[in-house]
Amino acid sequence: MEWIEWSSRMLFIAFFLYAISTVLFTIAVSGMRKDRNVNRVAYGKYAFILAIIGFVAQMTYFFMRWAGVGYAPVSNLYEYTTFFGMMMVLGFLVVYGIYKNDVLGLFAMPVALLVIAFASMFSSEVAPLIPALNSVWLKIHVTTAALGQGILAISFASGLIFLLNETSMKEQSKSRTWLEVTMFVLMCTLGFIIVSMLFKGIGTGGVVEFTNDRGQAETYEYFMPILFVPEGAQLVSGASGLSLELPNWINTLKLNTLIWSVIGGIVIYVLLRFVILRKRVAEALQPLAKKVDLDLADEISYRSVAIGLPVFILGGLIFAMIWAQIAWNRFWGWDPKEVWALITMLIYIYYLHMRIQRGWTGTKAAWLCVGGFAIIMFNLVFVNLVIAGLHSYA
Repeated sequence: MEWIEWSSRMLFIAFFLYAISTVLFTIAVSGMRKDRNVNRVAYGKYAFILAIIGFVAQMTYFFMRWAGVGYAPVSNLYEYTTFFGMMMVLGFLVVYGIYKNDVLGLFAMPVALLVIAFASMFSSEVAPLIPALNSVWLKIHVTTAALGQGILAISFASGLIFLLNETSMKEQSKSRTWLEVTMFVLMCTLGFIIVSMLFKGIGTGGVVEFTNDRGQAETYEYFMPILFVPEGAQLVSGASGLSLELPNWINTLKLNTLIWSVIGGIVIYVLLRFVILRKRVAEALQPLAKKVDLDLADEISYRSVAIGLPVFILGGLIFAMIWAQIAWNRFWGWDPKEVWALITMLIYIYYLHMRIQRGWTGTKAAWLCVGGFAIIMFNLVFVNLVIAGLHSYA
């Protein structure tokens, strides 16, 4: 257990260093500086160095936890999402090392921070590895898939920069509307973190018992006020007033968490939009995005997809099918995770096809990058939290 305790401390150090790095990137981009002897270029270098140190700290966490649990720590939502955030940071470090662009750090690092913070809201308790995951393919398939997604996430950051740069906020347009929707989705991720901390601190929720679709008795322990329960569920402890029963193929415990996250996101967005900023969130970020050349943002998106997609196909589909054949005696089974991994691949293949064959650059290409990452997050959040399937281990 000592390894586990030290690994948690290293993860906290990594998160803290990433947060400071984000602040320094913000200073470098905005030009705000208290020490006039240190220029903006220096702030960017310091931010990059801290991000590297944070990445080393998170790698240390990963191997310490591996030593503590005895298997590659990517077996549940806490471990996988933490690793995914680390791969996003790795992708950013590589791209920043090539282009030395501070604005990319301002947009990429906060997303990685959100992903890691999102992971921390799930249980980090150590549990024996279930038989389905007791395979060498766990570390081969999952880590490679996460690496590919982490690199693809950089295309989201650069695509978002391009769209913020190019979209007029003074005129009504689909681009302006969908940019604001993107900002709202990010607020929902932050909302999940805040409401999880709030409700766990208050101690709301309850325990229900029900019979699952396999005829087995099962228990759900809610940490948030209960909105949904499985069909035929009985309240064991906690608040009463359960009203909405849903089919057992829906994981109502995780759906409950998802809905409260959306509610939290709405509250955060309303406060930002109408009280703090008093303008659209995308409009408030636009001046920072305009400090990046459009051609550079477009090139970063293309290179990220060109590198990240083959890695994702290798880990998320080819290695996955090999493992599926070993574990379940079939290469493909239309499990929700498999379907959305396929859709992710097709979106990015379409991006590369249209760019190479049709010369798509600019706005259309940027939206494909943003949409591709949205599907990655949908697969990570909604499919894991709501739809029951063979991959619902968390």
